[in-house]
Amino acid sequence: MKKKFASAALAAFLSTALPAAAAEIVFSSWGGTTQDAQKAAWADKFTEKTGINVLQDGPTDYGKLKAMVEAAGVTWDVVDVEGDYAAQAGKNGLLEKLDFSVIDKSRLDPRFVTDYSVGSFYYSFVIGCNKDAVSECPKTWADLFDTEKFPGKRTFYKWSAPGVIEAALLADGVPADKLYPLDLDRAFKKLDTVKADIIWWSGGAQSQQLLASAEAPFGSLWNGRMTALAQTGVNVETSWEQNITAADSLVVPKGAKNKEAAMQFIALATSAEAQAELAKATGYAPINLDSPKLMDEALAKTLPDRQTANQVNADMNYWAENRDAIGERWYAWQAK
Repeated sequence: MKKKFASAALAAFLSTALPAAAAEIVFSSWGGTTQDAQKAAWADKFTEKTGINVLQDGPTDYGKLKAMVEAAGVTWDVVDVEGDYAAQAGKNGLLEKLDFSVIDKSRLDPRFVTDYSVGSFYYSFVIGCNKDAVSECPKTWADLFDTEKFPGKRTFYKWSAPGVIEAALLADGVPADKLYPLDLDRAFKKLDTVKADIIWWSGGAQSQQLLASAEAPFGSLWNGRMTALAQTGVNVETSWEQNITAADSLVVPKGAKNKEAAMQFIALATSAEAQAELAKATGYAPINLDSPKLMDEALAKTLPDRQTANQVNADMNYWAENRDAIGERWYAWQAK
């Protein structure tokens, strides 16, 4: 009964509050199975309820977003970005402030709410392995960095140092509660030990392909990509040992042409029902605190928000302050 009431109330609100002029909006995300799920759980439902078409674009590109804003030629209305980028971009004047008279933040995880952003979904970097390709799968970050015990190629995320730097330090024995401020010299020294064996993945779909083909039979992946890979029949194993959590965020670029409709889209996307539907489809955790009540317990207990025994929360505020400086060193190291 509560679910039906919430759905009816949201539909009524959307139908009365949306500006008639908005015929369509553009949503940019990361592509692959995650964006497919966002389209089904959010965009299609939004169009159903409002008549406003949601065009899909991507993958999200921070340089492109910045150039759009600076040129006053913004074509994206809502963008899925990484949490640390959202915090930084808001401070740098690249984003619209969110309208919390439209977006109900009272039941959203406060860790992922700022004036300029709300959580999109909550995920973990986990250790993934193709069980058919190796005799033993790595269980810990120390295992993943052990090229003698686990020889062969391994894969890490190319475009973002958050998650990889922490994994390197944890592999080197740094206690989880002593990670920040990050010891970059120590982290890069540890990364040097596996650099020759790394195949970088640039997007979630590529990470799945690398594991499925056994080109890189193990590595650090987003947990939802492991869920999706398992659903295709690939014999995979996921280790949650010291899983490293972060969240994507939804933002509206400064100067977006359909700002009011964008706020309404975010209101729907962060509702309990929409977040539950995305979690069911992706294996990522919802950022609406009421969503787990709408999900089967068997599924809910497999999500990152339940894997808390020795979970490591990446400090997105630290990354927002240091993103550019670390990024410069990160890409220079990759290019050597």
